[in-house]
Amino acid sequence: MDSVDVAIVGAEGLVGQELLKILEERRFPASSVRLFDSERNLGTEYFFSHERLDIEEATADSFRNVDVAFFCDGADSSRRLMPAAIQAGSLVVDDSGITISDQAVPLVVPEVNAEDISRHKGVLGNPSCSTIQLVVALFPLHAVNPIKRIVVSTYQPVSCSGTAAALKELTAQAKRVLEGRRVCPHMYSHQIAFNVLPEIDVFLDNGYTKEEWRIVEETRRVLQNDSIGVSATCVRVPVYFGQSQAVNVEFDAAITPDEARRVLAQAPGVRILDDPSVSFYPQPWAASGLNHVFVGRIRRDMSRSNSLSMWVVCDNLRKGAALNAVQIIEEGLRRDWIKSKKRRA
Repeated sequence: MDSVDVAIVGAEGLVGQELLKILEERRFPASSVRLFDSERNLGTEYFFSHERLDIEEATADSFRNVDVAFFCDGADSSRRLMPAAIQAGSLVVDDSGITISDQAVPLVVPEVNAEDISRHKGVLGNPSCSTIQLVVALFPLHAVNPIKRIVVSTYQPVSCSGTAAALKELTAQAKRVLEGRRVCPHMYSHQIAFNVLPEIDVFLDNGYTKEEWRIVEETRRVLQNDSIGVSATCVRVPVYFGQSQAVNVEFDAAITPDEARRVLAQAPGVRILDDPSVSFYPQPWAASGLNHVFVGRIRRDMSRSNSLSMWVVCDNLRKGAALNAVQIIEEGLRRDWIKSKKRRA
């Protein structure tokens, strides 16, 4: 496997920090790592392989010696800098979401559609955290019994907003509420402490939010089936880490909960936690810091034939974002679909 020179754009955000941690944990073959962020916090120290790394300001010339650039900064920064990275010959992994509408950019979840990495043209898309955990859980079932329809409600923690400011807002609001004081929202439209908000990203003309419609489009693209019906409701909840999903799935043919458990027990990246007799099921706090997608409460939908309901949880910053991005590059390097600039020369 090639060693590659890596850049993380948005290194001081929650996803950027998780990326750096995962690269270290997995002994990723990085010959160098550079950190960039549009807002540099002086005095913050980062390390990779015992080497101290400074946060740099990215310019058009920053990517000259970069093989792989992970973009997890804001949309404005990514729109400004991504063309420079592509022009410099760096392979971009977009976790900012700005390439979501570009059908030429493969959206990849390695457990589902790793082969799509081979058709990249300089950019690979990292789907939203909601889509990643959903398709990791559902693809193994779809492979043995085609899915006709998915109804999903997501319960998304404040860390899905991607910034430490969201964590601080929840903490500060909870403190004020417990002290009997008024709350003034900043990050969200309304109070998030002790509350839930069925509003993630902007509302579209069709009544869905942008986040909800992103799940619809990305799920169909990753599963490579535009005929699957998908309906999503996305809710922000007062949780720090770990996204939960209530999922209802209609299949082409009948499937029992036990059959689903047997399939998922052998699926890569999935763990079954499902024994309701002892209240054993996935919980967001327990998934924090772990790499798997956890599935439980698998049961028949008694109101609709050929349908199951289930509860799906994962760490939104890890498999839902940073880990998936790293796995994309690992798989591309392993299959020789991605090469360092030295080998391309």
